[in-house]
Amino acid sequence: MEAKASRTALSPVNFLHSAAQAMGDRTAVVHGDVRRTYAELAERAGRLASALRAAGVEDEDRVAVLCPNTPVILEAHYGVPATGAILVTINTRLSASEVGFILSDCTPRVVIVDAELAPLLEEADLGDARVVVAEDEGGDYEALLAEGDADGLAPYEGDEDAVISINYTSGTTGNPKGAMYTHRGAYLRAHGVALEAGMDAATVHLWTLPMFHCNGWCLPWAVTAAGGRHVCLRKVEPGRIWELFDAEGVTHYSGAPTVHLGIVGHDDAHPLEQRVTVPTGGSPPSPTLLGRMRELNLHPVHLYGLTETYGPIMSCTPHPEWAELPMERQAELLARQGRTYNGSDRVRIVDDDMQDVPADGETLGEIVMRGNSVTVGYWNLPDETEEAFRGGWFHSGDLGVMHPDGYVELRDRAKDVIISGGENISSVEIEQVLARHPAVHEAAIVATPDEKWGERPKAFVELKPGEQLEEEELLAFCKENLARYKTPAAVEFGELPRTSTGKIQKFVLREREWSGREKAIQ
Repeated sequence: MEAKASRTALSPVNFLHSAAQAMGDRTAVVHGDVRRTYAELAERAGRLASALRAAGVEDEDRVAVLCPNTPVILEAHYGVPATGAILVTINTRLSASEVGFILSDCTPRVVIVDAELAPLLEEADLGDARVVVAEDEGGDYEALLAEGDADGLAPYEGDEDAVISINYTSGTTGNPKGAMYTHRGAYLRAHGVALEAGMDAATVHLWTLPMFHCNGWCLPWAVTAAGGRHVCLRKVEPGRIWELFDAEGVTHYSGAPTVHLGIVGHDDAHPLEQRVTVPTGGSPPSPTLLGRMRELNLHPVHLYGLTETYGPIMSCTPHPEWAELPMERQAELLARQGRTYNGSDRVRIVDDDMQDVPADGETLGEIVMRGNSVTVGYWNLPDETEEAFRGGWFHSGDLGVMHPDGYVELRDRAKDVIISGGENISSVEIEQVLARHPAVHEAAIVATPDEKWGERPKAFVELKPGEQLEEEELLAFCKENLARYKTPAAVEFGELPRTSTGKIQKFVLREREWSGREKAIQ
């Protein structure tokens, strides 16, 4: 698209260019003792961009980044796409073989890696890719920046439909797939998340959410668009988080329920003076967790999305009148996935014939979506792309219901529905009841075969540190709060298997229960 007076390319790169001009002396980045202004952030991103160009990086080349939430990965979100290259942020919790697969799939021209994570490259076939090692002080990365031009960050004037990044799925059932995002999609999503989270120049965002995950839900761009402050955090440590809440006046942080559980359960937890907005996703947090967060002045906004939708595509935006309801009812409402994000276009719940299910809060259907915040396809996988977009909509594989007020509630992954004696059972419902028990840290429900009922739900439970609980006691608690047919047939205690992003790997538990059987249904 040719730039002209009435239209220019949409790219989140331009957020930093604008912020440096209008708010150059405001603090943009905090990392330990390091504090940098927007002018300094723009200079470093510009040096990175010009140095990459000088190193031979061209349009559509890939630049991979394997770093925790340090300023390096934040700078890469601007410096790499400013060149016209494609940013590939890699999950820092993957194994060396998984990292190697991603690098072989995206074939980067340059790999930027944190010194602590350099061993993860040992099994990778890097070809002629240049490896740049980043350290908190010095290192190859700082030497690379020194090669660049301080004025290297120019407004983006390329194709807004060009790919800005490739984000790989967690790969829990096979090799990961690279979902492609565009400059236009990222720009609109960044505006949408800033609006949904109420961000402005007073925003102080703590980086508990990995920036490698769906480009940090586009928040590396959204916080800058709002003129807020990025507080970087190398590791998620609840004690350190509480220190930063107080010292930096944090107003926003994001993450999965597992992160929140660690924060609210820490010895330093206390009600904060400032209101903290907490976009949360990954799995539905229990009403118990939502209520506890509110007591600490942490206000969750429940989200729903996938890697293929730039992270969250729906938000359970609270209505002001909900504040008048009892806390238990508020928590139940806030646990829903909500409505379509601003800038994300449409989300539907459909039956097998792609017809909308009734908005009755009961009829299950698949969640499908399309719009500006949906991947344009999988890198190097045209057949998988075609299958995912059958019927002109992206198919999530998730099941949910549409409530009369237009809010969506996720009920299960399609493969997680338990059919017992002809009754459909939602694993999420049982998991939320289990989460209310004071000794339970987190729980997962999967189907286990049963000769009489076909299938029955089985509970896998991780207890809080120092807690002890007997199976019969927990089953009695379930019977008090659930219909009898929904009560788990058995409980197994122990540490839950998780993906590298903290999500519970139900497929591991499911495979364990159905091992040796031809089919995983009965």
